[in-house]
Amino acid sequence: MAIITKPVVRQASKPDSFERTLRSANTTMLFSETVRLAIDSFRASKVRFLLTMVGMIIGSASIILVVTIGLTGKQYALDLLSSIGPNMVEMQYVGGALSGPNNTSSLPDLMTKDDEAAVNAQIAGIKASSPMLEYHQPVSIGNGISKEAMMLGVSPQYKDVRNLAVIAGRFFDDQDDRSHAKVGVLVEPFARTLFGSINEAVGKKVTILGIPITVIGVFKPRVDTFGQSEIGDETMLVPYPVLRYFTSTDQVKEIFFTMKDPGDVPRAANKILALIKSRHRPTTVYKYMIMTPILKTMAQIADMLTIVLSLAAFITLIVSGTGIMNSMLANVQARIREIGIRKALGATSREIRLQFLTEAVSLSLSGGIVGTLLGLAVPVSVNLLTPFKIPISYWSAIIALSTSVLVGVIFGTLPANRAAALDPVETLKYE
Repeated sequence: MAIITKPVVRQASKPDSFERTLRSANTTMLFSETVRLAIDSFRASKVRFLLTMVGMIIGSASIILVVTIGLTGKQYALDLLSSIGPNMVEMQYVGGALSGPNNTSSLPDLMTKDDEAAVNAQIAGIKASSPMLEYHQPVSIGNGISKEAMMLGVSPQYKDVRNLAVIAGRFFDDQDDRSHAKVGVLVEPFARTLFGSINEAVGKKVTILGIPITVIGVFKPRVDTFGQSEIGDETMLVPYPVLRYFTSTDQVKEIFFTMKDPGDVPRAANKILALIKSRHRPTTVYKYMIMTPILKTMAQIADMLTIVLSLAAFITLIVSGTGIMNSMLANVQARIREIGIRKALGATSREIRLQFLTEAVSLSLSGGIVGTLLGLAVPVSVNLLTPFKIPISYWSAIIALSTSVLVGVIFGTLPANRAAALDPVETLKYE
């Protein structure tokens, strides 16, 4: 009995992983060859390409340095303003309609020490506070010598609230405040005017309306407020209870509060204002002053200046990109026969375009890398070798490198297209 067997039919195999790997290897080889050709081109014209890279080096380094300078200036300005008191809320009496019996005028409805106590008791997050009572009166240092002075009655916490630096002696403390000690501290210019030096002022006595006040210290603001502070060049600070001897009133011109959290300042300021207004006549007007809006405005100004300066640095990159384009156009012109030979051997227009575009991007990116390293070297060296700390933005390095690649692509496209569009027959005839 014959056994009939069916013929085995082999189906054509579909492209398997081997073929896909082969295609990938060919593509990788072609790109590697393109990179190698770009490197050979650089070696053949070292001087020209190095001179072309100079523009990219300068432009990339400029971006890094401009951003670094902008961040440094921003940080300095913010630190300066923060030293004045970013946590501070300054309450002020503005005015308002005065009323009394039969609609006659009465005394202004100023704030009082009780307002300060109420705020401290009802508003959370307050770290320190101080009233400020102002009084103008000549002070005498003996021998018929007297000077006009502005006396401010404050609490011991005023030193921290207003960020004052005691440069000689000491500031009055809680014990002085409770015992109504007749002591005071002078601002530095006033101490020099009265006694010649800050050290000579400590321990001396000044007389106000026949009452002797012992100078126990000399102070100065840690930051120049450019005349925007209540402290002048003839200021003397004394405990608040002592100044009440001269004014005979509990009313104060201003009250200062310091918050524990700077982010809590705007909310607390509104609550403090509402509480103080609720304790006084409806027609009286008060206002608060905080540093938060000024800090935000200063940060916005600094950011805008950094952006403007960075745009100026980008112009340098654009100019250098024009140089890259001119260099690559000259490179195409010098290599016309090479392009014709490559096309005759089977290179496509796409491969020619990729070759010259790779050269342009490599040239631009090389300059960008060198410029970025030089730009970062300056702030890094300052931070390592000096006590100064300069902020470093690594985003600026990423932006500089990305811009370098973009410049290479944009300004390398025209030469690459021109090389790809050359006729192989005409290129082989070119002399």
